[in-house]
Amino acid sequence: MPRELSVFSIYFPTLLLLLPLTAIVHWTLDGVLARIGFYQHVWHPSLFRLSSFVCLYAAAGLWLYH
Repeated sequence: MPRELSVFSIYFPTLLLLLPLTAIVHWTLDGVLARIGFYQHVWHPSLFRLSSFVCLYAAAGLWLYH
């Protein structure tokens, strides 16, 4: 996979394309965890949501550039 993509002579990093895909996966996972009541057992739900998104995004980036 190239490190950047050219769209109308503007270069975009491929990680930028992973951002919306990771957000969709995170929102789906967040909705499932909220429905089953997982966040009642978490000390700081907002911090957990942010860290889970960062972990998903980093894992997707590592998968892309392995």
